[in-house]
This record gives sequence, structure tokens and C-alpha cells, in this order.
Amino acid sequence: MTDREFRLAYVPGVTPAKWAGVWAERVPDVPLTLVPVAAAEAVRSLRDGGADAGLVRLPVDREGLSVIPLYVETTVVVVPKDHLVTAADEVTVADLADEEVLHPMDDTLEWTVLPGLPAFTRPDTTAEAIELVAAGAGVLLVPQSLARLYHRKDLTYRPVVEAPQSQIALAWPTEATTELVEDFIGIVRGRTVNSSRGRTPEPAPGKTRKQPRSPAPDRSGRRGAQTGRGRKGHRPR
Repeated sequence: MTDREFRLAYVPGVTPAKWAGVWAERVPDVPLTLVPVAAAEAVRSLRDGGADAGLVRLPVDREGLSVIPLYVETTVVVVPKDHLVTAADEVTVADLADEEVLHPMDDTLEWTVLPGLPAFTRPDTTAEAIELVAAGAGVLLVPQSLARLYHRKDLTYRPVVEAPQSQIALAWPTEATTELVEDFIGIVRGRTVNSSRGRTPEPAPGKTRKQPRSPAPDRSGRRGAQTGRGRKGHRPR
């Protein structure tokens, strides 16, 4: 048994299961504990010691943190299944000009100007906004992972082009860059188990690297491959 653990915070919409599975294979003696946190609380959790690293949504206050961007999410509009926009495979921001667009307090998208018409209410959370969409009180723009997280049978979504996008990143306190953090960095970056965090593995003690063998010299004293065939115009004896 070990008293060590690696605590990984993650915000709604992020699914760390694949990376957690790789961790269990590579670092079996250190359990990985998943810590779900609200997007607005992720950085505070890292600074307060609630987690060793976190999968967060950018932008975040990077003071004292190391941050590695991982991937960008598609922005979608969540609407009732019988909504007009469902006739298209994707929509533009201009297509939503006459729609009441909900803007929850925990919105993860950075809008310069929110598209469409402002809704009558501003819900506290994305989950509440989803309920309002189902009630016909407006539409909602969110990262696709959140649309999937709060999926309902009476709602659907379509990609929105030319809209702000949410980016997921790995973050951790810079002063707490431990070996376990380095191990997890290697996992999310797709390094193999033998990559030694990107460094060239050193040979095992007592062993030396094999040097390439030089071809044996031919009869003229020159070194070259022996093919069993003579020079052009000469038959081997």
C-alpha cells in the first residue's frame, strides 16, 4: 500500500477517463483521484491544494500556474428538436439574430457582443439554462461537450461557425511540478511508456550502445557490401 495519490481536478464537460486508464497502467502504485470542480473554482482548487493538477477551461488567471493547452472545442447552439435551425447542418451567429439567447452566469465562452436578442432572465448555471431551452424560453450557445453532458431527448444542437470557442488545458502550480505531475504531462501529450518524459533513455548499467559495424573490405582494400556479384564486365571465378 502507498499513502501517495495524484489528485486531478476536472471541469464539467471534460472526460478524463482515457487518461486515468493510462495512468492506472503506468503508475499502478499511485492511485489517481478524480476531483470534479466547477469551471470558476478550478484555479482556486489548484492554489488551495485541493488538487495536484487540473483540466481547466481557458482563459484562466495564470499567475503561479503552468498551463499546457490541449484542445479546442466546437461551439454549438442548443435548441428544441423542432426548432428551425435544425434544418441546417451548421448555423452562423447571424442566423441567431432574432433568437433570445440565454447567457448563464457560468458561461464558458468569451463574447464581445452576445449574439441574438437578450433573454428575459440570466440563469445562474448552464444546467438551468438547458431547462429554460427545453421550456422554450430561448436558445443556448455552449461548448459541444456541455451540450452532450446535459443532453435531453427533447433537445438537440448544431455547430455554430465563427463563434468563440472554449479551450481545455492542463494546469498545475508551477512550484509544485512533481514527478507525478511530469508523469501525467507525458500521458496527456501521448508519450509512450519508454519515452522517459521526452528524453532519450540511457543504456542500462553495464551495457554500452552498439556501434554500427563497418562493411568488410573487398579485395581492392575498399570497404563495401559483399553482394556475391563481380564488377560490371567481369564474371566471378
